[in-house]
Amino acid sequence: MELTHLGHSCLLVEVADQRVLIDPGTFSDLDQRDLSAVLITHQHPDHADPDRLPGLLRQNPAAQVWAEPQAAAALTEPLGDQAGRVQPLDSGATLRLGPLEVTAVGERHALIHDYVPRIDNRGLVLRAEGVPTVFHPGDALDADPGEVDLLCVPVNAPWAAVRDTIGFVRRVAPRQAIIPIHDGLLNDTGRSMYLGHVATHGAEEGVAVLDLRGAGPTRR
Repeated sequence: MELTHLGHSCLLVEVADQRVLIDPGTFSDLDQRDLSAVLITHQHPDHADPDRLPGLLRQNPAAQVWAEPQAAAALTEPLGDQAGRVQPLDSGATLRLGPLEVTAVGERHALIHDYVPRIDNRGLVLRAEGVPTVFHPGDALDADPGEVDLLCVPVNAPWAAVRDTIGFVRRVAPRQAIIPIHDGLLNDTGRSMYLGHVATHGAEEGVAVLDLRGAGPTRR
Protein backbone atom coordinates (compact mmCIF):
# COMPACT_ATOMS: atom_id res chain seq x y z
CA MET A 1 0.00 0.00 0.00
CA GLU A 2 1.18 3.50 -0.88
CA LEU A 3 -0.36 6.65 0.60
CA THR A 4 0.13 10.19 -0.67
CA HIS A 5 -1.25 13.28 1.07
CA LEU A 6 -2.22 15.74 -1.67
CA GLY A 7 -3.20 18.63 0.57
CA HIS A 8 -5.86 19.22 3.23
CA SER A 9 -8.13 16.14 3.28
CA CYS A 10 -7.14 14.71 -0.09
CA LEU A 11 -5.47 11.31 0.07
CA LEU A 12 -4.31 9.05 -2.77
CA VAL A 13 -4.43 5.38 -1.78
CA GLU A 14 -2.65 2.91 -4.08
CA VAL A 15 -3.42 -0.66 -3.15
CA ALA A 16 -4.36 -3.95 -4.82
CA ASP A 17 -3.83 -2.48 -8.30
CA GLN A 18 -6.23 0.36 -7.50
CA ARG A 19 -5.51 4.10 -7.40
CA VAL A 20 -8.21 5.70 -5.26
CA LEU A 21 -8.45 9.45 -4.68
CA ILE A 22 -10.35 10.63 -1.60
CA ASP A 23 -11.82 14.14 -1.19
CA PRO A 24 -10.36 16.14 -4.11
CA GLY A 25 -11.02 19.62 -2.73
CA THR A 26 -10.02 23.23 -3.27
CA PHE A 27 -6.80 23.04 -1.24
CA SER A 28 -5.55 19.91 -2.99
CA ASP A 29 -3.31 18.85 -5.88
CA LEU A 30 -5.74 17.42 -8.43
CA ASP A 31 -3.26 16.87 -11.25
CA GLN A 32 -3.69 13.09 -11.02
CA ARG A 33 -4.00 10.41 -13.68
CA ASP A 34 -4.69 6.68 -13.98
CA LEU A 35 -7.22 6.77 -11.15
CA SER A 36 -9.50 3.81 -10.55
CA ALA A 37 -12.02 5.70 -8.43
CA VAL A 38 -12.76 9.02 -6.76
CA LEU A 39 -14.45 8.97 -3.34
CA ILE A 40 -16.13 12.01 -1.75
CA THR A 41 -17.14 12.13 1.91
CA HIS A 42 -19.37 15.23 1.66
CA GLN A 43 -20.22 18.23 -0.47
CA HIS A 44 -18.11 21.05 1.02
CA PRO A 45 -15.73 22.45 -1.64
CA ASP A 46 -12.61 21.79 0.44
CA HIS A 47 -13.50 18.11 -0.08
CA ALA A 48 -15.09 18.26 -3.54
CA ASP A 49 -13.96 21.14 -5.75
CA PRO A 50 -16.85 21.75 -8.17
CA ASP A 51 -14.68 23.84 -10.50
CA ARG A 52 -11.84 21.34 -10.97
CA LEU A 53 -13.68 18.03 -10.68
CA PRO A 54 -14.82 18.03 -14.34
CA GLY A 55 -11.21 18.36 -15.50
CA LEU A 56 -10.07 15.66 -13.08
CA LEU A 57 -12.65 13.26 -14.48
CA ARG A 58 -11.71 14.03 -18.07
CA GLN A 59 -8.08 13.21 -17.20
CA ASN A 60 -9.26 9.91 -15.73
CA PRO A 61 -11.85 8.45 -18.11
CA ALA A 62 -11.81 5.04 -16.40
CA ALA A 63 -12.51 6.41 -12.92
CA GLN A 64 -15.97 6.15 -11.41
CA VAL A 65 -17.02 8.56 -8.64
CA TRP A 66 -18.80 7.50 -5.45
CA ALA A 67 -20.01 10.25 -3.16
CA GLU A 68 -22.11 10.77 -0.08
CA PRO A 69 -25.66 11.05 -1.54
CA GLN A 70 -26.19 14.77 -0.88
CA ALA A 71 -22.80 15.47 -2.43
CA ALA A 72 -23.66 13.32 -5.45
CA ALA A 73 -26.82 15.37 -6.01
CA ALA A 74 -25.06 18.71 -5.46
CA LEU A 75 -22.39 17.85 -8.05
CA THR A 76 -24.84 17.08 -10.85
CA GLU A 77 -24.92 20.62 -12.25
CA PRO A 78 -21.23 21.52 -11.82
CA LEU A 79 -20.11 18.28 -13.48
CA GLY A 80 -22.31 18.73 -16.53
CA ASP A 81 -21.59 15.95 -19.03
CA GLN A 82 -19.53 14.09 -16.40
CA ALA A 83 -22.40 13.90 -13.89
CA GLY A 84 -23.44 10.42 -15.00
CA ARG A 85 -20.21 9.03 -13.59
CA VAL A 86 -21.20 9.90 -10.00
CA GLN A 87 -22.95 7.29 -7.87
CA PRO A 88 -24.27 7.73 -4.30
CA LEU A 89 -22.57 5.82 -1.50
CA ASP A 90 -24.74 5.51 1.57
CA SER A 91 -23.87 4.55 5.10
CA GLY A 92 -23.33 0.83 5.54
CA ALA A 93 -22.80 0.21 1.83
CA THR A 94 -19.64 -1.59 0.71
CA LEU A 95 -18.03 -0.77 -2.61
CA ARG A 96 -15.70 -3.33 -4.20
CA LEU A 97 -12.83 -2.14 -6.38
CA GLY A 98 -11.08 -5.33 -7.34
CA PRO A 99 -9.79 -6.84 -4.07
CA LEU A 100 -10.23 -3.49 -2.27
CA GLU A 101 -13.37 -2.99 -0.17
CA VAL A 102 -14.60 0.51 0.74
CA THR A 103 -17.30 0.74 3.41
CA ALA A 104 -19.16 3.98 4.14
CA VAL A 105 -19.83 4.73 7.82
CA GLY A 106 -21.48 7.55 9.73
CA GLU A 107 -24.31 9.92 8.93
CA ARG A 108 -23.82 13.63 9.66
CA HIS A 109 -21.16 16.29 9.32
CA ALA A 110 -19.81 17.56 12.63
CA LEU A 111 -21.67 20.53 14.10
CA ILE A 112 -20.10 23.82 13.02
CA HIS A 113 -22.61 26.13 14.73
CA ASP A 114 -26.32 26.14 15.46
CA TYR A 115 -26.74 28.81 12.76
CA VAL A 116 -25.08 26.68 10.08
CA PRO A 117 -27.31 23.95 8.58
CA ARG A 118 -25.81 20.49 9.00
CA ILE A 119 -25.20 18.30 5.99
CA ASP A 120 -24.49 14.60 5.67
CA ASN A 121 -21.05 12.99 5.77
CA ARG A 122 -19.77 9.49 5.13
CA GLY A 123 -16.50 8.23 6.56
CA LEU A 124 -14.64 5.68 4.45
CA VAL A 125 -13.03 2.43 5.62
CA LEU A 126 -10.63 0.87 3.09
CA ARG A 127 -9.72 -2.82 3.48
CA ALA A 128 -7.73 -5.27 1.40
CA GLU A 129 -6.13 -8.56 2.36
CA GLY A 130 -2.57 -8.32 3.58
CA VAL A 131 -2.40 -4.51 3.93
CA PRO A 132 -3.34 -2.04 6.69
CA THR A 133 -6.97 -0.94 7.06
CA VAL A 134 -7.40 2.83 6.56
CA PHE A 135 -10.18 5.04 7.95
CA HIS A 136 -10.81 8.49 6.45
CA PRO A 137 -13.60 10.13 8.51
CA GLY A 138 -14.35 13.13 6.30
CA ASP A 139 -15.67 15.89 8.57
CA ALA A 140 -17.05 13.92 11.51
CA LEU A 141 -15.63 12.21 14.56
CA ASP A 142 -18.55 10.04 15.67
CA ALA A 143 -18.63 7.13 13.18
CA ASP A 144 -17.64 3.62 14.20
CA PRO A 145 -15.15 2.17 11.69
CA GLY A 146 -14.33 -0.95 13.68
CA GLU A 147 -10.70 -1.95 14.08
CA VAL A 148 -8.35 0.05 11.87
CA ASP A 149 -4.60 0.23 11.43
CA LEU A 150 -4.23 3.73 9.98
CA LEU A 151 -6.46 6.56 11.18
CA CYS A 152 -6.70 9.79 9.21
CA VAL A 153 -7.23 12.56 11.76
CA PRO A 154 -8.62 16.04 10.94
CA VAL A 155 -6.34 18.32 12.93
CA ASN A 156 -8.04 21.68 12.42
CA ALA A 157 -11.44 22.91 11.23
CA PRO A 158 -14.17 25.45 12.10
CA TRP A 159 -16.04 22.55 13.70
CA ALA A 160 -13.08 21.01 15.55
CA ALA A 161 -11.72 21.32 19.08
CA VAL A 162 -8.49 19.61 20.07
CA ARG A 163 -10.20 17.89 23.02
CA ASP A 164 -12.57 16.22 20.56
CA THR A 165 -9.70 15.30 18.22
CA ILE A 166 -7.83 13.62 21.06
CA GLY A 167 -10.98 11.83 22.17
CA PHE A 168 -11.55 10.59 18.61
CA VAL A 169 -8.04 9.15 18.38
CA ARG A 170 -8.36 7.45 21.76
CA ARG A 171 -11.78 6.01 20.91
CA VAL A 172 -10.84 4.57 17.52
CA ALA A 173 -7.39 3.50 18.80
CA PRO A 174 -5.60 2.75 15.51
CA ARG A 175 -3.15 -0.13 15.71
CA GLN A 176 -0.31 1.33 13.65
CA ALA A 177 -0.36 5.06 12.91
CA ILE A 178 -2.20 8.39 12.82
CA ILE A 179 -2.20 10.32 9.54
CA PRO A 180 -2.84 14.08 9.89
CA ILE A 181 -5.34 15.54 7.40
CA HIS A 182 -7.64 18.60 7.17
CA ASP A 183 -4.75 20.98 7.79
CA GLY A 184 -5.16 23.47 4.93
CA LEU A 185 -5.95 26.42 7.21
CA LEU A 186 -2.86 26.04 9.42
CA ASN A 187 0.57 27.62 9.31
CA ASP A 188 3.57 25.48 10.24
CA THR A 189 3.64 26.63 13.87
CA GLY A 190 -0.02 25.89 14.52
CA ARG A 191 0.15 22.58 12.70
CA SER A 192 3.12 21.43 14.79
CA MET A 193 1.22 22.31 17.96
CA TYR A 194 -1.82 20.26 16.93
CA LEU A 195 0.31 17.27 15.95
CA GLY A 196 2.08 17.49 19.29
CA HIS A 197 -1.22 17.34 21.16
CA VAL A 198 -2.33 14.31 19.16
CA ALA A 199 0.98 12.50 19.61
CA THR A 200 1.28 13.25 23.33
CA HIS A 201 -2.31 12.83 24.48
CA GLY A 202 -4.10 10.80 21.81
CA ALA A 203 -1.80 8.13 20.47
CA GLU A 204 -1.31 4.93 22.42
CA GLU A 205 2.18 3.61 23.06
CA GLY A 206 3.69 2.30 19.85
CA VAL A 207 1.32 4.26 17.57
CA ALA A 208 3.17 6.88 15.54
CA VAL A 209 2.01 10.10 13.94
CA LEU A 210 2.75 9.46 10.27
CA ASP A 211 3.06 12.94 8.76
CA LEU A 212 2.71 12.60 4.99
CA ARG A 213 2.74 16.28 4.11
CA GLY A 214 5.32 16.81 1.36
CA ALA A 215 6.60 13.27 1.75
CA GLY A 216 5.47 11.87 -1.61
CA PRO A 217 4.17 8.28 -1.78
CA THR A 218 4.68 6.45 1.53
CA ARG A 219 4.53 2.68 1.67
CA ARG A 220 2.81 0.88 4.57
